[in-house]
Amino acid sequence: MSRIDESRPFIPVGIAVLTVSDTRSLTEDRSGQTLADRIVEAGHLLVDRAIVTDDADLIREKVLGWSRDDRIDVVITTGGTGFTGRDVTPDALEPIFEKRMDGFSAVFHRISYEKIGVSTIQSRATGGVVNATLVFVLPGSPGACKDAWDGILKAQLDYRHMPCNFVEIMPRLDEHLKRGA
Repeated sequence: MSRIDESRPFIPVGIAVLTVSDTRSLTEDRSGQTLADRIVEAGHLLVDRAIVTDDADLIREKVLGWSRDDRIDVVITTGGTGFTGRDVTPDALEPIFEKRMDGFSAVFHRISYEKIGVSTIQSRATGGVVNATLVFVLPGSPGACKDAWDGILKAQLDYRHMPCNFVEIMPRLDEHLKRGA
């Protein structure tokens, strides 16, 4: 079963939070603030935080820019994962995933089901890797952000988490790009 190995050091990672919304400002962004607070509380570095409208090009541009920033190891987006016409975050980001993280979606939906039942099917939460940067695409509610952070990301972004975690594989996320070089 999973556990924290106290003999290993905690390694803070750089994280950026992107809220996708046509209506929110930073002062009104409860979901982004929920993530920001949890990131800092866990001991990680909140490198950047931004809001963009529900525009696929703007979403993709922001995430691609952050994926090229050496200070940022992880991007977490919140918002735009539903089925309405303006919900385009997964559509914007999945095409640029070098690798998809199907397990993230599966575990997120299991956790979400325990809280909101079958309503979880209305989320297209997903995850993947872009330019050796982990990207997690979350729904726009504070509850969904809490569930994803508390139930998945907090443990997987902790180097001490055993039997495995994302931090220990981060240095190898781009090795496929180096093979032919």
